[in-house]
Amino acid sequence: MPRRKPFSNKQKKKQLQVKRERKRGDTGSGQTSRSASAERGVRRDRQSDTSDSETTDIKRINQQPGSRDGRYDPNRFRLHFEKESKEEVEKRKKTAQEKILQPLPESELEMDVSQVFPEEQGLDFPRRPSWHYEMRREELLRKEETSFQQFRQALYSKNAPGTLSHFEHNLETWRQLWRVLEMSDVILLIVDIRHPVLQFPPALYHYITGPQKKQVILVLNKVDLCPAPLVLAWKHYMVKHFPQLHCVCFTSHPGQPYNTLLQKRRTRRKGGWSRAGGPIHIMRACQEITAGKVDLSSWEKKIQRDAVAMGTEGDWLDDGVETVVMEHHSDVAMEMNSPTQERYKDGVLTLGCVGFPNVGKSSVLNSLVGRKVVSVSRTPGHTKYFQTYYLTPTVKLCDCPGLVFPSRVDRQLQILAGIYPVSQLQEPYSSVGYLCERTPFLSALKLTPPGQSADPQAPETHAWTAWDVCEAWAEKRGYKTAKAARNDVYRAANSLLRLAMDGRLSLCLRPPGYTQGKDQWESHPELAEIVALQGRRPEEEEEERDEEEGESSSEPEDEDDRDDDEEDGDGDDEDESVRSDRKDKGLVMNMFGVLGENECE
Repeated sequence: MPRRKPFSNKQKKKQLQVKRERKRGDTGSGQTSRSASAERGVRRDRQSDTSDSETTDIKRINQQPGSRDGRYDPNRFRLHFEKESKEEVEKRKKTAQEKILQPLPESELEMDVSQVFPEEQGLDFPRRPSWHYEMRREELLRKEETSFQQFRQALYSKNAPGTLSHFEHNLETWRQLWRVLEMSDVILLIVDIRHPVLQFPPALYHYITGPQKKQVILVLNKVDLCPAPLVLAWKHYMVKHFPQLHCVCFTSHPGQPYNTLLQKRRTRRKGGWSRAGGPIHIMRACQEITAGKVDLSSWEKKIQRDAVAMGTEGDWLDDGVETVVMEHHSDVAMEMNSPTQERYKDGVLTLGCVGFPNVGKSSVLNSLVGRKVVSVSRTPGHTKYFQTYYLTPTVKLCDCPGLVFPSRVDRQLQILAGIYPVSQLQEPYSSVGYLCERTPFLSALKLTPPGQSADPQAPETHAWTAWDVCEAWAEKRGYKTAKAARNDVYRAANSLLRLAMDGRLSLCLRPPGYTQGKDQWESHPELAEIVALQGRRPEEEEEERDEEEGESSSEPEDEDDRDDDEEDGDGDDEDESVRSDRKDKGLVMNMFGVLGENECE
C-alpha cells in the first residue's frame, strides 16, 4: 500500500475554497480566483479613492471587507485623513511620558468660533462645480476631481504644515454632501452640545443661507451630557453670532442624571427612541420656516400618537406602528441630480441631516421616526451611504455620512470629540493628557500611582504624566499584555478616550465669557425649559449629588463593554430591561470582578 502524503490544514482549506468556487460557477483555481478578487478590490479602491494628493499622504480609515457580489463597495465613503509621520507620533508619545500634567482653569475651556475657523485662513469647503445636462457622466466626475484638487492646493497654500486639523480627503463623501444640499429644502445641522463650535463651520452656514437661499436648523444634540446653564449659554451664543439660525435642543436620552465627575452609562429606557426630547421643537421650527406652504399636520399627529403609544407607565405599545418608506439612491441618479430652486416639490418637505461624525445624526433620525431605522455606533463614519426616509407623506428625511470640515483646532481635542476611531489611533496618550488637564480625573477615576501602595495622599502628591494615568488605569482595570503580562497602557488609553466620547468623563467647552457670567445663566428664566427637555427635576439632581458624595463613583465600564469599535457599541439602541434580561440568561464571570478590581473604589 503506497504511503499517504501529508495533507495540511492549509491545503484542505484551499481544496474547500476550490469546491465552493466550482459550485458558484467560477472558473480557475482558488489561487487565481483569489488573486482576481484581490485585483477587483484594488481596482475598486482606485476608483473610489479619488482623493489622493500629490503633496500629502492619505490614511484610509475603517477598512471593511468587500461584498461578495461586488455591486457595493463598503469602503467608498470611509474616512480619509492626512497621515502623520512616525517622527510626529514618537515625539508626542515621548512628551506624554515626560510632561507633568497641570490642571487648567475653567476659563481655558472657553472657545470662540473664530478660533476654530479663522476667516483669514481660507477654511472653506469644496463646492460642486457647475454642470449641465449635455455633459457626460465621466466628464462631470473629472471636473469634480479637478475642482477638489484645486480646493486642497489652495487650502494647503494658506496654512502651514501641521496647523490644519484632520479633515475629510475623500471626494466621494463630499459628493454626498452636495447631493443632500441640492435635494433638501431645510438643513438640519447637528452638533454635539459639548463642543458645538468645533462642528459648526461658518462657511457651510453662509453658503446655505446665501447662494442656496435655504434655512438652517441647528440641532444642539446630547443636551443630557451638559449642565442646563451651559446648554442655554451655547444656544444664545449661536443665535447671537448667526442670526438666521433656528436653534433647537435635542436629546435621545432624557432623564439621565448629570454628574460633574463620572456619569453613569447612558442606556435607553422603556419606550426607546420615542422618548427623545426635541422632535416637537424641530417640527415647530419647520412650521415657522414653511409658513403654511407644506401641510405638517400629519407630522404633528404622529408626534402625538407616539406620545400616546408610550403609555402612561412609559411602556411602548406596538399597536398602530407606522411603516417608514426608505429609498436608496443610485449613483447615476444622484450625480445628475437637478439643482432646482423649486421648494417643497409636490408638497413634500425634505430635511437634510448634516454634521460631523459621531454627533448623533442617526440617533436624531431614529428619534424623529420614533423607532430604529438606522443603526448607530460610536465608530466615526458608521453611516456609509446616502438614503432617505419618509417620516410622513409630506415629510422626508435625508441621512448623509459624517463629514469633517477643515479647521485650526487642536487634533487632540478633535479625537476627544469622536471624529477619529479610537481603535485605530497610533498614539492615544497625548489625547489622554489633554483630557486629564481639563477634567478632575483623580477624583473621578480614583487612581493609585503605578507601583505604589494605596495611600490616600499618594495620588494628590504624585506628579502625574499622561503615561502614568494610562498605566494606573490599566492596573486598576486589570488590562495586561498577552505575552509579558505588563500593564496594557494602549488599551487603557483607548478605554479612557471612550469614556470621554461617551460622555461619562465630562469635558464640555464653554462659550466666551461663560465663567464670569455663570451666575446669570444659572438664574436665567429660560433655564426651566432646558431642564424639562433634559427630563430632570431639581430635587432629583440634589439627591443624585448627595448620593455621589457619599458613595464611590459609578462603574466606569460594564462587563459587556468592548474595546472594539463595533456597531451599536455605545448601547444607544439597547434599553435597561433588555440588558438585564441578557445578563440573567447566562452566567458571565469576570475574574477581575471576583478579585475586586472591576470597580472604582
